[in-house]
Amino acid sequence: MCGIAGFITLHSSPGDAATLARMTSAIAHRGPDDTGVLHSAPAFLGQRRLSIVDLAGGHQPIFNEDGSLAIVYNGEVFNHSAVRPLLEAAGHVYRTRSDTETLLHAWEEWGPASLERFRGMFAFAIWDAKRQVLTAARDRLGIKPFYYYWDGRFFAFASEIKALLAHPAISAEPHDSLLSEYLAFGYTSGEETLFRGIRKLPPGHWLQWSCNAGGAPHLKLERYWDVPDTAPDESLTEADWISTVRQGLEETVRLRLMADVPLGAFLSGGVDSSAITALMQGMVPGRVRTFSVGYQEQQFSELAYARQVAERLNTEHQEVVVGRDDFFAALGPLIYQEDEPITWPSSVPLYFVSRLASRSVKVVLTGEGSDELFGGYERYSWTRLNLAAGRAWNVLPAPLRRWTSNFIASSGLLRADMRRKLSHTFLGRENSIESLLLDNFLSAFSPDQQRDLLRTPPGDIYGNYLRFWNSRPGRSTLARMLYADQKTYLVQLLMKQDRMSMAASIESRVPFLDHHFLAMAMRIPDRFKIHGREQKYIFKKAVEDLLPREIVYRRKMGFPTPLKQWLREPALAGRLDSLAAPDSFISRWTQPREVARIVAAHRAGQIDATDRIWRLLNLELWGRRFFVSGEPQRDAADELTAIGAGLHAR
Repeated sequence: MCGIAGFITLHSSPGDAATLARMTSAIAHRGPDDTGVLHSAPAFLGQRRLSIVDLAGGHQPIFNEDGSLAIVYNGEVFNHSAVRPLLEAAGHVYRTRSDTETLLHAWEEWGPASLERFRGMFAFAIWDAKRQVLTAARDRLGIKPFYYYWDGRFFAFASEIKALLAHPAISAEPHDSLLSEYLAFGYTSGEETLFRGIRKLPPGHWLQWSCNAGGAPHLKLERYWDVPDTAPDESLTEADWISTVRQGLEETVRLRLMADVPLGAFLSGGVDSSAITALMQGMVPGRVRTFSVGYQEQQFSELAYARQVAERLNTEHQEVVVGRDDFFAALGPLIYQEDEPITWPSSVPLYFVSRLASRSVKVVLTGEGSDELFGGYERYSWTRLNLAAGRAWNVLPAPLRRWTSNFIASSGLLRADMRRKLSHTFLGRENSIESLLLDNFLSAFSPDQQRDLLRTPPGDIYGNYLRFWNSRPGRSTLARMLYADQKTYLVQLLMKQDRMSMAASIESRVPFLDHHFLAMAMRIPDRFKIHGREQKYIFKKAVEDLLPREIVYRRKMGFPTPLKQWLREPALAGRLDSLAAPDSFISRWTQPREVARIVAAHRAGQIDATDRIWRLLNLELWGRRFFVSGEPQRDAADELTAIGAGLHAR
C-alpha cells in the first residue's frame, strides 16, 4: 500500500525534481516507511511506501532486467505468487519477493492482457524509456484511487488530488457544473472531479500516454473489465448457493491475509465485518486484533454488538468513542485528506478507528461491498415493490391518480406521519427510477429543492447513475440497481475507505470485492438475495454457523451518526449561521436566504434537513481549504494528531 505521483513534461526545467518531491510529500501519509523517485526526462515518477510485503526488497521504483521499464505502484496483487512461476518460466529474472515486480514483468510479457490475471487492488504507472510511453491502470472496482490531469500537452497523475495541486502547472479551480450532482449525492460519479481539469481513471480501465517523434503527445483510455452482465443461474438449489457463497468467501478472505506485517479487522458488530472476523480467526495464528468505533450517544453506537462478537470469537479487541467536539474539529482536516467534500458522516469515525488500529497493525480487513453484491440496503426492496405496484397503479385513470396524490399531500384526514410515508410510495410519486429511488432515498437536494437553493438553474443531476441503470434494460430491477450502485455509490464508499485509512497510514482490504467472488454473486437469483423481508438472505445463511443468530439477523444500522441532533444544538449555531453569510464560499452559487431558511427550520425541528445541511457545510469547508488564500498549506496531519490526543482506546 502506497502513494504514487508523477508527470511527463516535454519542456523539462531544473525545478522538476523539486516539484516531484513536493508532490510525493503531499501524500507522505500514504507511505511513511520509504520514498523513491525516477528522474528520466520527460518522465518523473515518485512513490511513498507503506511496507507490507517484502519489507527489505520492495523499494520502488522497481525496474525490469535491462532497466528499460520502471513501475510505481499502489496496492496489492494477492495472487502474485501464482503468477510468478509463469513469468520465471518465460525467462524473467526476479530480484525481489514483491508483487510489484510480478506486476511489472507481467505487463512486459502480456501487456494489457496481464490485467486479467491479477486478483487484488491496484493503481500503477509504468514508464517505458525505450518507447517513451507511460501506461497506467486501475483495479476493476476502483478500490485504489488514480487521478490525472491532461490538457493536451502536459500529463500528471497521483493517488490523491492534493499531490497534483502541488505541481505549478495545475491550479485549483472549482468545477461548478458538477455542483448539482454533488448537492444530490454528495459526490460526482463520473470521471470528472470537483476540481476542473482533474479526472479519475475509471475502475477497470487503463490509459497510455505516448508521443510520436516530432508529433503531439496522445492519451488513450481503454476498458479492460466490467461487472459481468450474466443471467441468474437457476440450476443451483438454495443449499448449493449457500455452499458456493461460503467457499468463495473463505477463499477471498484467505487471499487477503497475505502480509509480512501484523493485520487485524474493523469490527462494527454487523454481519459483514463479523463474518470476515470469524473466518480470519480460523486462518491466522493467535487471536485476531479487532477495532471498533462508537459515539457517546448510545442509541447511535454499535459498540455493544461489536463487543458481543469480539467476546464470542475471543478477539483482541479495542474500541474508541468519538464525541461531537472531536467530530467537528476533525471535519476540516479530513476534508483536506479526502480532497473533496466528505459524502457521509461515517468518514469521520472511520478515520478515528483507523488511527486506533494503526497503533497495533498495518493492515485491516473490512466488510465493505457486501450490500452492493447481495442487496443489503432497504431501498432495494422498497424500490422493487414501488415500481411493480406503480405499473399496476398506472393502469387506473389519470384523474383518479392525481386526486389520490393531492389527497395524500394535503388532506387533514391523514396524520402528518402517514402523509409523509405515503408520499414516498407509488401513490405519491411518479413511477420512475428517478422519483422512487434517487429522489426518494439517495438525493439530499431534489431538483425542485435545487431550484430554490441555487442562483442559476440546476445542471445534470442523475445522468451518471442513469447511464448505468439504462445500460442493462434486460435485467431485473434489483440487478440494475446493484450494477448502477457498483459503478457509482460503491466507488465512493471505496474512496472513503481508502482515504480515511491511509490518512492514518494503514491499508484496508475488502474481501467481498474480489472480482471472482463478485462474478459469482451476480449469478445468484434475486429471490436468494432478497427473500421476503430478509435482505442478503443467501449470504446470511452461508455464515449462520459462524456467529450468534442475533448478530446475523439483527436490523442493519449502517454506521449511524448523531448528526441530526448535533445540528440542532446551540454549540453549532455559529458554524451553521455562517453558511448563510453573504461572504461565505458557497454564496457564489446559493441563495443565502434559502440556506438560512433550511438551517432555521431544521434547528426548530420543523424539518429534517440533516443531509442538506451536511452537503452545504462540507462544500463550505472544502472551499475554505482549497480556494481561500493560505488554507491549503495548513498541515492536516498535525491538526488531526492534536485532535485525537484526547481520544483514548479501551
